[in-house]
Amino acid sequence: MSGIGAIGGAGSVQQIIALRQQIIDRSQLLQELHQPREVSATQVQPLAGGGFADTLKTALEGVNSVQTNAADLSAGYERGEVTDIAKVMMARQEAGVAFEATLQVRNKLLSAYQDIMRMGI
Repeated sequence: MSGIGAIGGAGSVQQIIALRQQIIDRSQLLQELHQPREVSATQVQPLAGGGFADTLKTALEGVNSVQTNAADLSAGYERGEVTDIAKVMMARQEAGVAFEATLQVRNKLLSAYQDIMRMGI
């Protein structure tokens, strides 16, 4: 009783084709997410001869570009240009994580500055 005839006919074939297309779409999305990007907040590479200010500036520019990308994808989704909600949500989540990491770095820098200012000479 099992076999191709037990699947249920043409309706099931259409369901299988739709499921296959969903799997292909999700696979392509995962491949896009795993491709290296231009600048990321987690992949800051110090410049040769550059100082702390240059490294911090590069990191902030990376966070800004991630947030800009997320905002563009969100706006495109709202206008109906982008149809992949998973891609939009991943970009927004990445922007949120980058912002939180930047906020934590700022808090640590502020704390270190305050500790230095309290030191006696």
